[in-house]
Amino acid sequence: MSQTKNTAFFESKVLGHPAGLFVLFFTEMWERFSFYGMRVLLINFLTMAIVGSNPGWEWSASNAGILMGTYASMLYLTPIIGGVIADRYLGYTRAVIIGCILMTLGHACMAVETKTGMYGGLGLLILGTGFFKPNITSIISQMYKDLPEKKDGAYTIFYMGVNAGAFFGMMLCGYLAEKVGWSWGFGLAGIFMLLGCLQFWLAQPLFGTIGAKPQKKTAEQLVEEASKQDYKPNPFTVLDKVLIAICAVMGFLYLINDFLSNIEGIRLLPEELFFPKDKLSGPVVFILIGLALFLVLVIRRILRYDNVLRDRMFAVILFVFFTVFFVLSFEQGASSLVIFARDYTERVFTGSAATTYNVVNTLLTVIPLVFITWVLFKLFRQTFKKIALSNIILGVAFLGIWGIVIWMLNRDFSSHAYEVSYEVVKYPALDDKGRQVLDKEQQPVFKYTYQSDAAKTIANGVAETKTATIATAEPLTVGAIIPLHEEGGKPVYLNPETQAKIQKQYQEQGKVSKIGSATITALKDGQVEITTSWFSILNSFFIIVFASLVGKLWETRFNPPAPVKFGMGLIITAIGFAFLAYGSSVIPVGAEAGIVRVSMIWLVLAYLFHTLGELCIQPVGLSYVSKLVPGKMIAFMFGMWYLAIAIGNKLAGTLGGQIEVIKKEHSMSTFFLIFTIVPVVAGLILIFLTPVIKRLMHGIK
Repeated sequence: MSQTKNTAFFESKVLGHPAGLFVLFFTEMWERFSFYGMRVLLINFLTMAIVGSNPGWEWSASNAGILMGTYASMLYLTPIIGGVIADRYLGYTRAVIIGCILMTLGHACMAVETKTGMYGGLGLLILGTGFFKPNITSIISQMYKDLPEKKDGAYTIFYMGVNAGAFFGMMLCGYLAEKVGWSWGFGLAGIFMLLGCLQFWLAQPLFGTIGAKPQKKTAEQLVEEASKQDYKPNPFTVLDKVLIAICAVMGFLYLINDFLSNIEGIRLLPEELFFPKDKLSGPVVFILIGLALFLVLVIRRILRYDNVLRDRMFAVILFVFFTVFFVLSFEQGASSLVIFARDYTERVFTGSAATTYNVVNTLLTVIPLVFITWVLFKLFRQTFKKIALSNIILGVAFLGIWGIVIWMLNRDFSSHAYEVSYEVVKYPALDDKGRQVLDKEQQPVFKYTYQSDAAKTIANGVAETKTATIATAEPLTVGAIIPLHEEGGKPVYLNPETQAKIQKQYQEQGKVSKIGSATITALKDGQVEITTSWFSILNSFFIIVFASLVGKLWETRFNPPAPVKFGMGLIITAIGFAFLAYGSSVIPVGAEAGIVRVSMIWLVLAYLFHTLGELCIQPVGLSYVSKLVPGKMIAFMFGMWYLAIAIGNKLAGTLGGQIEVIKKEHSMSTFFLIFTIVPVVAGLILIFLTPVIKRLMHGIK
């Protein structure tokens, strides 16, 4: 595109940037809404009890973590392929639209809540992300190629869309899924992905040739590009291409085998390979060979460059390597922290605390939504005549968001709370080895079952009367006898429809019913239970609050070298886990979900420090890839970066899935200490390597 055309493109402005940027802003916002809305549900749904008012599949945390790790790692591998396809054949616009369509279909499949739908849906999401993720940012680069001084501001606005989408996706999809049903949450993600796709497709008149199918370069253009290249050409050799193909196939087979062998009992790789399987399993040996071959490929390519460029690329490799340690810790937010929030964190507020939460949650939700709606109106004023239908669809999407937000807030404010009295049978809590579970003070821990059919099967149980406070949107009468069911260690009121549904679930599972009864003794002040997914929005909220402050900090005299920033980020992330390790120390070894719950402050502090760590690492890492590597090599090195994130995500899912195993054999505190120690050690090593890395960077600051 010529300079003249690019300047004309900037004539239609919103907040000093072309209106097209805000079309991309909202497209990315809806994609992130759907992605994070689904992501925050997956582990929760898979591990939720199969009998209950909102049943899940009751998978083990280990199997759920394996599936999450495989899915998340592939999300960062397919964009490497999707970017190449768009660059050479489709163009960025077509790739983004194809990605949106595939992801919409993926969410629709997951809303069915069958195994086929789940696996097919995740596969479509992986493919769709591959087309979408690398190419929407490429459209921004193309838009600003003649005005690079505005590019930083454009990306800042764009990433606000990322965080806004993540914030509202996790809040609203999570709320609908937990309060109404899982299909509603998965389905909502798909609906807004579809609306995002339509508004982007119908807004194409704004973009002209930007993002269009690439034209084949002429011989003169190729010669001109070669003349501008300030380093020795390093084309991929036949051996390079063979190694890439082998490594890609080995990585794919490992990821699929890990999922199929553990969950479906189908093995693609041998259990034993070169070593006894009790020492090192066959799949692990297989993937280690694949990683070794990939290392050979990378070193072969780097060694063919001149000394300065070679050193700088080795510096990038070091950053890439330590990124794995950050990701495997940070991404616990998608696995183990979801389980910890649901089963071991006190999420119920009553009385004035409930009112305070409702007010804070209202401000937290409405203020950013008002601001984004204001941006929407600014976009309408500039573009309605040119892309009216796109604007109308965007308006419909926002009316939907406002409707769900108002319904959610009204539901929480109008919730009724009642004190109830009910009969239980008390019996000792035992671990897997049949031993009495003890709390931190070495006192015995007991379990309780409502007087029900299941209570009749308990030997040596002791009858007791207990009181509790329950919340429901339905008005009830003091003195009424109501059905209760224990879910997550808490009593839950069942209306007639839900009671019949749960009774049927017990029959289908061949289990004895645990539905009890209670008498309403008093009307209480309001009570509200925070959803498990609510905690996940804290990362997006803290990014919005602290991103500019951290950025300004690096502009002051306190601006340490890149390795120090990176190491600080790892250590700060570890501090978040240290808070969790301390807070969870009161949970007894082997305690079941819901028996002991800790204050939510530990999760809030964890997400705060994880976000601060992220702000030290992610911008620094990406910035130094572009600074240290020549333009023609950036795609290859970003591929390395994505590979590191993929490995980190796989490890995060696998390790996060061990939360229940480690809690039973050691303690919950021990689990979180692992994620405290590993990043601290990695961060200290990186800081110690600062002089070496600075020499490798050859003056780049």
